[in-house]
Amino acid sequence: MDTSNQIDFAFLDSGTGGIPYMKEVKKLYPQASCLYLGDTANFPYGQKEADQITECASHAVNFIIKKWNPKVLVIACNTISVTSLPQLRATFRNLPIVGTVPAIRLAARTSHNKNIGLLATNATVNHPYNKKLIKDFAADCKVFSRGDPDLVSFIEHSFFTASLQDRLNAVKGAASYFASNQCDTIILGCTHFTHMANEIQQAAGKGVQVVDSRNGVARQALKMLRATKESGQTGLSKDDQTFFVTGKLSSLQEKEYRQLCTALSIPWGGSFFKE
Repeated sequence: MDTSNQIDFAFLDSGTGGIPYMKEVKKLYPQASCLYLGDTANFPYGQKEADQITECASHAVNFIIKKWNPKVLVIACNTISVTSLPQLRATFRNLPIVGTVPAIRLAARTSHNKNIGLLATNATVNHPYNKKLIKDFAADCKVFSRGDPDLVSFIEHSFFTASLQDRLNAVKGAASYFASNQCDTIILGCTHFTHMANEIQQAAGKGVQVVDSRNGVARQALKMLRATKESGQTGLSKDDQTFFVTGKLSSLQEKEYRQLCTALSIPWGGSFFKE
């Protein structure tokens, strides 16, 4: 395969959730060349069965490889990672793949009262891998899990045009649930929620710490890049950090995604759609 035009990183999620993870990589390594694919035709992954998640993710990864040939792929999605990461690594053996899982170990170290809240998708909350993470790294804690597909949908479609009060209202249910269980630490176990880390922190109040895995994922991605044979610097282009989606978009959906890109100062790449 021709590696002359390789990008450093491709990021994959079912929608916009992983963009803060791409931003974290750029923060740590501004020279990195990055592209992002939101598999919006199959959004939301968090409400699908395991075999559907793996099938959708596999098709998306195959497309990314053919289109952009990245040196490293970042699965910027907890649901895909806990469900399908071993299968993806087995299928795409020549591509280094970084997964994203809930920051349970970090939360267990951070919490003072050992009551931890996990905010995620239903697929992540209920997956055995997530339960094993809790057993392995938070055995001395009580973990109160909340799957919140409505909040995921709000972030995907409304967050970037919503008022602050609308945003706070959207996270009120989750904040109240964790407060009622005296959680002093909240894990953002879906990458979408990192967009609303500030609002979740504000709703949770003082004395509660909100944590996620974006810094750890970014550092692991850079470590993998350094380990690749093609780890030399890649020239940046006008397409760097471009956000692409899949599926046929309505005019309203395209408007939403264009507004998102403007708000985050990243290029809009459009949609890849097959009839």
